[in-house]
Amino acid sequence: MSRKSDLEKAIKESENEIDLLEQKRIRSMSAFIEALVNHDTPSPEDVEYFKTFSGLIDLERENLRRLNEELDKIKK
Repeated sequence: MSRKSDLEKAIKESENEIDLLEQKRIRSMSAFIEALVNHDTPSPEDVEYFKTFSGLIDLERENLRRLNEELDKIKK
């Protein structure tokens, strides 16, 4: 039972982390889009932030999938 509650807690934390990372990515994305709308070149920092946050989100989503799979096995 303890493992189940640990997994549920880890899943909640992972979901919260994804939400935070997505908020940060949206900020860099808005700067990137603003540059495109103004026919400017996006700053290299904004592009790098976007790529970094996207990569971190992908990693955390994979972690979340693993946690959910493990929880599903325990529930069966």
